[in-house]
Amino acid sequence: MQIEQLNAIAEKERAARKPTCLRTCMSAGCLSSQSDQLKRNLDQAVAAAGLAGEVEVRRVGCMGFCGQGPLVAVDTPDGHSHLLEHAAPGDAAAIVGSLKGGPCDLPRSDESHPFFARQQRIVRANGGVVDPERIESSIAAGGYRALYQVLTEREPAEVVTAITASGLRGRGGAGYPTGLKWATVARAADPKKYIVCNGDEGDPGAFMDRSILESDPHLVLEGMAIAAYATGADQGFLYVRAEYPLAIARLNTAIRQAKQIGLLGSGIFETPFSFNVEVRIGAGAFVCGEETALMASIEGERGAPRPRPPFPAERGLWGHPTLINNVETFANIVPIIARGAEWYASLGTAKSKGTKVFALTGKVKNNGLIEVPMGITLREIVEELGGGAPDGAKIKAVQTGGPSGGCIPAQHLDTPVDYDSLGQLGSIMGSGGMVVMDDSTSMVEIAKFYMEFCMDESCGKCIPCRAGTVQMHQLLTKILARQATAADLAKLEELCDLVKNTSLCGLGQTAPNPVLSTLRFFREEYEALLQPDPAATPHP
Repeated sequence: MQIEQLNAIAEKERAARKPTCLRTCMSAGCLSSQSDQLKRNLDQAVAAAGLAGEVEVRRVGCMGFCGQGPLVAVDTPDGHSHLLEHAAPGDAAAIVGSLKGGPCDLPRSDESHPFFARQQRIVRANGGVVDPERIESSIAAGGYRALYQVLTEREPAEVVTAITASGLRGRGGAGYPTGLKWATVARAADPKKYIVCNGDEGDPGAFMDRSILESDPHLVLEGMAIAAYATGADQGFLYVRAEYPLAIARLNTAIRQAKQIGLLGSGIFETPFSFNVEVRIGAGAFVCGEETALMASIEGERGAPRPRPPFPAERGLWGHPTLINNVETFANIVPIIARGAEWYASLGTAKSKGTKVFALTGKVKNNGLIEVPMGITLREIVEELGGGAPDGAKIKAVQTGGPSGGCIPAQHLDTPVDYDSLGQLGSIMGSGGMVVMDDSTSMVEIAKFYMEFCMDESCGKCIPCRAGTVQMHQLLTKILARQATAADLAKLEELCDLVKNTSLCGLGQTAPNPVLSTLRFFREEYEALLQPDPAATPHP
């Protein structure tokens, strides 16, 4: 493959496009509401109307406005676009008829809608635009140009320097500086190194990585290939949980297509660089989101964490240096290379650069996937993009970071969304789950829900997590049954401290966070459920 061939593929793809395009979301959410049948009906309606030469019906990935799906984006010859919401298979004829002025009563929105107006799409720029099952569509949108640039114009160390200068931090939750991790692997003397993409997204309510993999798989593959060149690796693994069958299928299709035209494999762009990628399917254990447990699973062992150090960057898969980043982190690499580290570093805040993708769910009018600049406030996200709570309710709290995060009360909604600010409130950025709660929500019930999740997902390797999460869950159950006393509440807090400070891995270390944050901001809800302490009751 030469750059001229890549350009020829892109030009042929663009030349084949038609004046009008009906982009039909075929990501998991819309597919669950028959968007596949909708696309088939649109194809038939276009043919029946004699518009096959003028109208393209394109399969695309997630457009983000998931609560309004299935979605069809209508791109017209004058360059304008609008979104048709809640489109059903039976609406196909009306949608096609509306292209010629016919009636179509489906709700419409466009980029001026508050849900879209504040977003800044970098990672998701091609989501809902390219066909995720056709590499030609990705190439026409600029795919693999950044890889060509680094292979032919930059030394590996220059690439590491660029990622470091961008200020990109890992989007998997911990926020570790990406460039520092890359530099550690690059410095390793071992000639065998690995690249691992962590797609084991298991937080309740989170679907950011799944959407990226389903919508723009080549963006992630290209980012992994650039990372391999920068660090000296030649083999990559994409670890994806089995609950994501569509993402797995589209990744395997993308890998096969990239190999067929020489964008993966040996001698990429006729350079000495070679890189192969395999998809490894996880059984759905939440603990395998932790990097050492993930590596054990890839190696065919039981998914359980091990103590660190040594860290994977020094001693990872099969004892070799291994670079592990999550899906969203790798998806940021191509834009940084294409537009420059300085551009990326200008976005966000001083310590949290760029944008972040969130799954905005819960008691909020506009549910879906958003990409916003770091530093935007929780209030702007929840009230402007999200539209506030439905049915006249009031926002009570926002939970960020999944089971590892915390619940932030309404009085702190003006907090900027960045790593440090959320940490000061006892929560974390996490991988990007954001669950909104209204004034009907019991915060003790929320704490119990997340503790039950952590209890079920504990691998059992260390006693503090294995036993402590069970005991905390039992105490929360007792409190909700109005059978607990102040002594039980004190014991719950003591257990939170013990599990947080003595567990082996991040699952146990962060499992108490939802309890601790709700105790910090909503303690009165716990105390209202307590029975009088018998020891404190005076005898008559």
